[in-house]
Amino acid sequence: MTEVGIGIVGGGYMGKAHAVAMSAVGAVFDTALRPRLEMVCASSAASAERYRAAFGFARGTDNWRDLVADPRVEAVIIASPQETHREIALAAFALNKPVFCEKPLGASLEDSRAMVAAAQGQISMTGFNYIRTPASQFARALIADGAIGDVTWFRGEHTEDFLADPSAPATWRTQGEANGTMGDLAPHMINGALALIGPITALIAEVETVHATRPGGAVSNDDHAQMMCRFANGAMGQMYFSRVSHGRKMGYAYEVTGTTGAIRFDQEDQNAIWLYTMNEPEATRGFRKILTGPAHPDYAPFCQGPGHGTGYQDQIIIEARDFLRAIETNTPVWPTFRDGMDVTQVVTAALASSHAKAWVDVSAY
Repeated sequence: MTEVGIGIVGGGYMGKAHAVAMSAVGAVFDTALRPRLEMVCASSAASAERYRAAFGFARGTDNWRDLVADPRVEAVIIASPQETHREIALAAFALNKPVFCEKPLGASLEDSRAMVAAAQGQISMTGFNYIRTPASQFARALIADGAIGDVTWFRGEHTEDFLADPSAPATWRTQGEANGTMGDLAPHMINGALALIGPITALIAEVETVHATRPGGAVSNDDHAQMMCRFANGAMGQMYFSRVSHGRKMGYAYEVTGTTGAIRFDQEDQNAIWLYTMNEPEATRGFRKILTGPAHPDYAPFCQGPGHGTGYQDQIIIEARDFLRAIETNTPVWPTFRDGMDVTQVVTAALASSHAKAWVDVSAY
């Protein structure tokens, strides 16, 4: 059994999730590589020490350069704001260290392309956790195996309500394009669409700010967006992204229609998918709910009971397993930085389409 020293830049929401995942992944998946929580970086020395003690790291720092350069840090996880991703990743790759970067890959398409170029020949992963639920992995396999025939239509959404209240104050989330809905929520569902259906070739989008001002200041990014698209396989698609959808807490949901059936999924009920196949008797034909269990991808390591379910943190543990596997085998594991860049390219095309009020060719960006 071999250890690998892990350094995490950022100790907040996602930093904690990755620290917990790295602490648990060896026991859950019996990985050949066992993570050692070596160093955590935060915005201040006091925060770094607090995260170090809480999460079990050997050391803490308020300088990410010290973390990346430290010889005992053998792999780097970036869980800091988008505008920091590029510089941290490039520094780590210069030292031949594997990098896992939370989505979006960078604060811009230019950042993403620079990160992909630097990642050539090295281990890179982009953090898209929702597509890793056992249910969505199963849906992906069903579609690939032709269980619903040729896909003709896709509808996806990522909707939440954390800024639905117009009296909620302005924060960092309401400033800067990278922190708007197209930078924050849209990448997850776009990644899901690419994983389930395939590349997007053309689209038309509308991006809008619903609440232009909030207590404390003006809002400089978008609240919601809608998009129609055409996939490379000929399927039609539509997506909606929102942080102002009242009542939606984790509305990562999709419907896929094929020539012989359909699939529905909603992350708020993440341990089930709904499957319809046309070859059932008329009297019993309809969507049937399938609860995930040990027969579905990546479920059994967490629980032996069908229907007992997995949760959010388990998605991050699955990501950790994949990252460790990539390091161990020196083989890329989906989604790489290039897959992350593909998402950023669609986001960039959607923003351009909204500005031009016209259909655009995604490959032009």
